[in-house]
Amino acid sequence: MNVSLQGKQILVTREKKQAKEFADLILEHQGIPIEVPLLTVSCKDHKENQEVLQSISNYDWIFFTSANGVKCFFETVEKYLTPENALPTNIAVVGHKTENALKRFGYSATFRPSVYNAEVMGMEFLTEFPNPGSILLVRGNLSRDVLPTTFIDNGLNFDSIEVYETSYNFLVKEQLNKHLEKSQIDFITFTSPSTVESFCAMAAKKTGFVYVCIGTTTENKAREIGLSPIISPSEFTIEEMVRSISKYISMKG
Repeated sequence: MNVSLQGKQILVTREKKQAKEFADLILEHQGIPIEVPLLTVSCKDHKENQEVLQSISNYDWIFFTSANGVKCFFETVEKYLTPENALPTNIAVVGHKTENALKRFGYSATFRPSVYNAEVMGMEFLTEFPNPGSILLVRGNLSRDVLPTTFIDNGLNFDSIEVYETSYNFLVKEQLNKHLEKSQIDFITFTSPSTVESFCAMAAKKTGFVYVCIGTTTENKAREIGLSPIISPSEFTIEEMVRSISKYISMKG
């Protein structure tokens, strides 16, 4: 499939550090990215997780559900790692972006689900590892409770720690609304439910755009809020988002 965005203007709403990769991909396929980071992400103080980090070797598995979680976890855990307190050899990641982030720190994943969301992750993990032992779940402050609920329902032994905090970036509200009103934006992209919620908290105009959601969880949040029309790729990556936009443009002729 020849992927071309045909000069369409595409709003990139993800956090600033992650937006560049998406914007570069849009440019590569002849689109025009407009970056308005609706979220800010900051790593949390390691002191509140100190007790867990000091006994990291007691866990059989570590679960990462985002690249931000990987980055902030390793920023905090490094000082606690010793030969006696090493990371577990079993690591689960929600998708290949999270896995790539893990590899940058010299580790590889033992488990990755076939579909990149928490529901499938929990179901497939328990099918493959029905008795996994103790689990450490690495989260952010806005992480959903799908995995904790799954673990509780199946009687698993787990702890969770918050290593990063996601906030709405209200500093860009004026910039966002200026683009929505004056720019000829064709597509608005969301890469998490949090970007959807932040957009709806700030945007004065919500009609006249095609919304592109990275996966089912983000799409469900957008539909719940009433945004439409929505397109979503079958594989939950920014590369497939670009392909979905290109296909949509071609179909509309």
